[in-house]
Amino acid sequence: MAITEQDTDVVRALGALEDGRASVRLRGAMAVGTAPDPRFVDKLVERCAIEPEFFVRDMLTWALTRHPVSLTLPLLVGEVRSERAQARSQALHTLSKIGDRRAWPAITRSLLTDADDEVARSAWRTAVVLVPEGEGSALAAVLATQLGRGERQTQLSLSRALVALGEVIGPALDTATASPDPGTRAHALATRRLLRDPDTGFEFAIEEAKRVVALGGTAGRDDTGCVDR
Repeated sequence: MAITEQDTDVVRALGALEDGRASVRLRGAMAVGTAPDPRFVDKLVERCAIEPEFFVRDMLTWALTRHPVSLTLPLLVGEVRSERAQARSQALHTLSKIGDRRAWPAITRSLLTDADDEVARSAWRTAVVLVPEGEGSALAAVLATQLGRGERQTQLSLSRALVALGEVIGPALDTATASPDPGTRAHALATRRLLRDPDTGFEFAIEEAKRVVALGGTAGRDDTGCVDR
């Protein structure tokens, strides 16, 4: 069978994705997304798991969103079960960009509580995008178990995910503000503040919440120290 010009282009693009130079890999991913071809999908998913440069990974994700969901979704769902943390994280990120709710069953509690912060953060963002109507409260209950976790950026990511769910997070926050752990209580209070006043900066909200907790604030008080009515 004769090799067509299109076949040559595919081989060249696939080779670019494995080049030792990040700039070449970036251009390769851009080319693959610009001219989608089913033969690219496996390699794109494979590269997402191992690509060291963030900006190249982001282009790989974009390229995947340009291909049919019928091809990408099964592979990405498989990747969220990978033993490699980056594979899980990037697959979740890509699923959030695709936004197809058929992927929802793959967003398990184990992913939402993953020991790797980047995987967990990706799972939180993806879950908020994919959660079916009526399941927000159950999702909020799982996310609230992670309050107080990690460094400031991780906590901000979790607060943003919870706030994106809206008022359904109220009961989960109430439970968290009664936690014996002061970090959990402060994070819950800060998240409640952000829900009520989205313009409040997270740094301000968390510091205020820590002050309230230090002064003996309880679940009956909000993050300004005022008793809820």
